Amino acid sequence: MRDPQTKRSRGFGFVTYSCVEEVDAAMCARPHKVDGRVVEPKRAVSREDSVKPGAHLTVKKIFVGGIKEDTEEYNLRDYFEKYGKIETIEVMEDRQSGKKRGFAFVTFDDHDTVDKIVVQKYHTINGHNCEVKKALSKQEMQSAGSQRGRGGGSGNFMGRGGNFGGGGNFGRGGNFGGRGKRGL
Repeated sequence: MRDPQTKRSRGFGFVTYSCVEEVDAAMCARPHKVDGRVVEPKRAVSREDSVKPGAHLTVKKIFVGGIKEDTEEYNLRDYFEKYGKIETIEVMEDRQSGKKRGFAFVTFDDHDTVDKIVVQKYHTINGHNCEVKKALSKQEMQSAGSQRGRGGGSGNFMGRGGNFGGGGNFGRGGNFGGRGKRGL
């Protein structure tokens, strides 16, 4: 991409693939070099999703909200391991009662796994519809909110809406963009 006024490179670009499997293959073949520089490819984020907190952050952890009392760690492992290698799963419980709080965190060994998973906002896990999004620290949530000109936060975790993998650049094909890393 070039700046329209100066015609200078903006330091990133986009590649459009004919199918999502080609994107997966390109991501598996990292690292990539362009003109002798190592570049960091990332899956493209739709305009609609780009305003969400942390949309452009590179994270290895997801938040899974709306899990039911009968959902165990192994249910989450069975579901998410098809996307990539899992490092940890934390099903959150109340400290006093030990009762499950209805959400969990899953950490993967690669940020691309998280980017693949969050393209689809809702996932059916153990027969229940769960919301999945990038797990952000409070500090990341606040800075993401202030960058959008708002007070921060992401609203309630079981809100409805969004698209189920059908729109933007995520239908049958797929995109990813990347920003060059200097000095590598």
